[in-house]
Amino acid sequence: MSDDLVLVEVDGPVATVTLNRPDARNALSQALRKAIYTTLRDLDARDDLGAIVLTGADPAFCAGVDLKELASGVPLGGEASAEAIASGPFPDMQTPVIGAINGVAITGGFEIALACDFLIASERARFADTHARVGIMPGWGLTVLLPEAVGFRRAKELSTTGNFLDASTALSWGLVNHVVAHDELLPFCQQLARDIATVDRRAVRRMLATYDEGALRDGAGAWALEGEVSVAWQGAGLDPETIERNRQAVVARGRAQL
Repeated sequence: MSDDLVLVEVDGPVATVTLNRPDARNALSQALRKAIYTTLRDLDARDDLGAIVLTGADPAFCAGVDLKELASGVPLGGEASAEAIASGPFPDMQTPVIGAINGVAITGGFEIALACDFLIASERARFADTHARVGIMPGWGLTVLLPEAVGFRRAKELSTTGNFLDASTALSWGLVNHVVAHDELLPFCQQLARDIATVDRRAVRRMLATYDEGALRDGAGAWALEGEVSVAWQGAGLDPETIERNRQAVVARGRAQL
């Protein structure tokens, strides 16, 4: 087993990032928190990558903050992770991140999952928010991102009970996009990542930014934002030949998928 806290495998335009503390259920030590942040920051700076898949070394996705380390007196927001604490578990990402949830995603691990652009779950995936049960408060956006995913009342139920949510219920609640067999999880996510990588990267990044920026506005503000982005994008000039080439590719791809 590698001593690296985070493993990175690059296959063409797709990077697969694996949290690698399996004996500790990938619990978030101070060092692992920093490694996640810096690894994603460095991958996001690469021009050759179109998408990132984030998963955990079996049997867990991430069991949350390393409570043994926390109980020993190591501060939750210590020097090694101050940059990450200030903005969430990830840097400000432009490259899409797909969460491949292979096992439990608990508390801080749940927040890491929520920070991904969307989630695919193994049948073994389980989610829980135990912040209140442990006696700590979320600081990576859980009270914002979880209600966006499942609704306020369901989010409040999860946070006040600390109960686990299984993969099939997570699918019906809209938390995850798909549930697949455990052995198919990474191939499924990597294929989605390759699909993303075939789309113009500027367009993908602008689309995701519009979603994220719009989520911070009220309904009217989000509509206005989309209009502003659309006018600016089209106003920058469109190449008719490129549009026609893209149209033909979309038609051919659609026929293949129907």
